[in-house]
Amino acid sequence: MPENANLIRNIIGASQYVQDHVIHFYHLHALDWVDVTLALKADPAKTSQLAESISPWPKSSRSYFKAIQDKVKALVESKQLSLFSSGYWGHPAYHLPPEANLLAVAHYIEALEFQKDYIRIHAVLGGKNPHLQTYLVGGMAASMDPNEPGATINTERITLLTELASKAEAFVDQVYVPDVLAVAAFYRDWFGLGEGLGNFLSYGDFPQGGLKDPARFYLPRGAIFSRDLSKVHAVDPANVTEYVTHSWYEYGGGDQSGKNPYQGETNPKYTGPKPPFEHLEVEQKYSWLKAPRYQDHAMEVGPLSRMLVAYASGHAEVKVAVDGVLAKLNAPATALFSTLGRIAARAIEAKVMAAQVTKWVAELGDKLGRGDLRIHNGEKWDPDTWPKEAQGWGFHEAPRGSLGHWVQIEDKKIKNYQAVVPTTWNAGPRDAKGQRGAYEASLLKTPIADPEKPLEILRTVHSFDPCLACAVHVVDARGRRYAPVKAA
Repeated sequence: MPENANLIRNIIGASQYVQDHVIHFYHLHALDWVDVTLALKADPAKTSQLAESISPWPKSSRSYFKAIQDKVKALVESKQLSLFSSGYWGHPAYHLPPEANLLAVAHYIEALEFQKDYIRIHAVLGGKNPHLQTYLVGGMAASMDPNEPGATINTERITLLTELASKAEAFVDQVYVPDVLAVAAFYRDWFGLGEGLGNFLSYGDFPQGGLKDPARFYLPRGAIFSRDLSKVHAVDPANVTEYVTHSWYEYGGGDQSGKNPYQGETNPKYTGPKPPFEHLEVEQKYSWLKAPRYQDHAMEVGPLSRMLVAYASGHAEVKVAVDGVLAKLNAPATALFSTLGRIAARAIEAKVMAAQVTKWVAELGDKLGRGDLRIHNGEKWDPDTWPKEAQGWGFHEAPRGSLGHWVQIEDKKIKNYQAVVPTTWNAGPRDAKGQRGAYEASLLKTPIADPEKPLEILRTVHSFDPCLACAVHVVDARGRRYAPVKAA
C-alpha cells in the first residue's frame, strides 16, 4: 500500500481518537463527576480565577462564565434540562466545588462545538463521518493533485487539515487535559477504585513502515500481565479465544472450551429468564456477549491498555506525557490501574495523538508538494488473483480498544467471519474457569452511597466507554431468515 494511503488512514484513525476521547470525557462521562445544578451557586469571578490558574485558554473571563451560568439557570427554571436531564444531582458522591462545576459545564458546551468542527477531517479524507467511504483494498479512494481544485487532497485541503489539527492540539492541551487534572484532584480516592484485572492487551496500530512490521507501529503491540510494567509480552492472534460457557450461544463441540475466531461459531440459544426479570443467574448463562481471552487470560483493552503498553515499551512521547500528568497529580504509575487512571489515559492519548495528526498532515503535504501522488495499489483487487482458499486477520486499535476481524475465504466467497470487538473484551461474562471479565472485576469492592442511585457503578463502567450495541450479535429471536445474500 502506498505511503500516502497509510498516512491518510493514520490521520483518520488518530483524529477519531481525539474526537472520541473529548466526547467521552465531556458528554458521556463528565456528568458522573460534575453536578450541573451546583454550577448555579458558583461565583463567576472565582470560576474565572480557577480557569486562569490551570490554563491559558482564552475563554476564561468572568462575563463568559456568567453567561454560561445564566444559560444553565434558564434550563433549570424551565424544568427542561435537555442535555443535563439524566444526572443524580445532589448525590453525596459529588465533591467538586461550585466553581469547578461551572467550569466543567462551560467546557462541556465548548466541546460540542469543538468536536463538530474537528471531525471535518473525516469529511475531507473519508467523505463522511461516521462510516467513511474512501477505504479500498490496497489504499484509499482519494485523489491527490496540488493543482486540481476538485481533488480530495490539494494544497487548500492540506491548509484546512493543518488548521483543524492545530485547533485540536490547543483544545486538548488547554482545556481537556487541565480539566481532567482539575477533576481528579477532588476525587483522588478513585485512583484506588475500579482497578480490575491487571492484564492489558493492545494489538498496536498506526503503521509507519507497513502492516506486516508491527515493530514500527506508532502505538506498539503487546500484552501486560499482573500489573507488571517491567515486561511487555509479544502478541499472537492465534492465542485469542472466545468462550460461550456463560453466554447465550452454543458451540458444536460443547461450551466448556474456547475457540479461536477462525473456528468461531455464533449459534444463539437463549436460556435465561423470561422478561421482564430483575436478576440473572450468573452461575448459568447470563449474557449475549461472548468471553474473549488471550492465552486464557481475561484482558482489559482500550486507551489505558495502549498507554501502559506504550509506556512500558519506552515510547518517547507517551513517557513524557504520562510522567508529566503523574507529576502534576503527585501519583505513581500504579495509580493508572484505576477508574481515574482510565480517564487520565484517555486524555494522555488524546494529547499524544493530536500532536501526531499535525505531524502526519505535514508529511502528507510534503509528499503532495514533491509530486508523490500514489495512493492505491491494485495488485490484490481482482478476486481472480486470490488463492482458492485463504484466511486472514484484520486488526485495529479503535478508540475503545482492540478490534479484530477473522475471515476465511473459499472460492472467492466468505466461508466464516468472526469479529471480536473492544466491548466484548471488557464487558464479556465469565469463562469456563469462572474468570471475570474487565467490567465485573473492576466493580468489586466499589462503595455505593445510595443503591437506588448507583453513581459509583456508573463511574467505573463509563470509564471503559461501553458500546454494548457493538458487542452483541443481532439475531432474530425465532431464528427467522429475512434477507439471504448470494454471490453473483
